[in-house]
Amino acid sequence: MFREKIKVLDCTIRDGGLMNNHDFELPFVRAVYKALSEAGVDYMEMGYRNSKKLFSPKEFGKWKFCEDEDIKEVIDGIESNTKISIMVDVDRLDVKDVKPKKESPVSMIRVAAYVKDIDKAIFLVNNFADKGYETTVNIMAISRALDNELNEALEQLEKESKANVIYIVDSFGALYQETTEFLIKKAKNIIKSKEIGFHGHNNQQLAFSNTIESIIHDANFVDGTVYGIGRAAGNCPLELILGFLKNPKFNIRPVLDLISKELIPLRDQIEWGYLIPYAITGMLDEHPRTAMALRKSVKKENYREFYEELIDHAVE
Repeated sequence: MFREKIKVLDCTIRDGGLMNNHDFELPFVRAVYKALSEAGVDYMEMGYRNSKKLFSPKEFGKWKFCEDEDIKEVIDGIESNTKISIMVDVDRLDVKDVKPKKESPVSMIRVAAYVKDIDKAIFLVNNFADKGYETTVNIMAISRALDNELNEALEQLEKESKANVIYIVDSFGALYQETTEFLIKKAKNIIKSKEIGFHGHNNQQLAFSNTIESIIHDANFVDGTVYGIGRAAGNCPLELILGFLKNPKFNIRPVLDLISKELIPLRDQIEWGYLIPYAITGMLDEHPRTAMALRKSVKKENYREFYEELIDHAVE
């Protein structure tokens, strides 16, 4: 029932930012950090670290870039043992732009990559590890990875990377419990010197059950977001993870307060969570971008037409 090694990482600001161009106001981000700190959550992911040469600050909020000075402003004066994480996508950052850990408030850098880009991910993660950071490699869209390619990627990560954790990421919310078990066991069989993590999306309302499944099979890092906020259908709700784990260090009360005071009002501004178009993309193992576009159109409730269009496109 209780496994001390399990670490919980919150992605509220990072994944939630995919629905509002990462433009959360400072008081909101501070409220999230304060609540997570009081709840005993192990890590908070502030957002992405992207190059401003590739993305304009006029189009995106500050959590698209997560500069150290902005992070310091969030955490200033708040007593906390919650570590700060940021995410980096391959090809979107110059490693020279990342200071050594001793000069930064960031503790962990997570590198997101598809199987085809594992070489690039290893280059980045080793650079960050050499600078003193905790590191992970998050294998994105794993439901689309061919078995032999995934095996090769995992073997490379075990032999060549300095990552502390290798994450299985259900980017499209397409996995079921049996597949989650298969992937976690595969990773555990190949990865011997690092921890395994799981990051689930909730397109088919399975993010929580798949997270539990990953824990059962010895994944010790799990992700969630407060009230499940995240791209499209969102993520595994953090409050459910805290309720499931029996670690006495976690306190769900501050998270419940945060939902009441901050997330419920935010639902009037941003739409996320289980909706039929997102469920359809999950069933078909498709990126939710088409469903997100549908939700912004005049046909946003025309589910059958949307389903048939995706089916026809797949057949073509």
